[in-house]
Amino acid sequence: MRINDQIRAREVRVIGEEGEQIGVVPLVEALRMARERNVDLVEVAPGAVPPVVRLMDYGRFKYEQTRKEREARKHQKTVLIKEVRLTPKTDEHDLDFKTRAIQRFLEEGDKVKVSIRFKGREMAHPQLGRQLLDDIAKKLESTAAIERTPVMEGRIMSIILSKGSASPKRKVPETGEQVTSSKAV
Repeated sequence: MRINDQIRAREVRVIGEEGEQIGVVPLVEALRMARERNVDLVEVAPGAVPPVVRLMDYGRFKYEQTRKEREARKHQKTVLIKEVRLTPKTDEHDLDFKTRAIQRFLEEGDKVKVSIRFKGREMAHPQLGRQLLDDIAKKLESTAAIERTPVMEGRIMSIILSKGSASPKRKVPETGEQVTSSKAV
């Protein structure tokens, strides 16, 4: 924003301190009006013909703007991605324990990345890892939505879950097969 002597137009459309239209006046006249009222002349619409300027206390305006930004940041919720790591050989009791932890993370509003690390000969059986991820997704289907389906990245297979219920299954009229609709968030 250009203020006071930085403005380079010959004529400007002036808006008063209370938002009232003063009219189109030469720049020197607008600067004189600003000095008389002890305020700044701020260019708010430089692309307009003639450019639109406003009479305001620029320091106070900047202060209010930063205060509003700070207040907005304070009320903003940052979503974290928590990671839960498993192996294809994870036992049923451990799986239940991890599933409860995932559910707690989801209730707190975080996203959860469930990762399965394959070691050595386990790489020959990725279907075991996919089955494990499908079991977790099935246990959490009432509270969690699958944001990213199981993906193999090197030796790690992972899935990302977020809060929300999974989309319901629906019938396709022509074939009669069950189809799940995926919802991208």
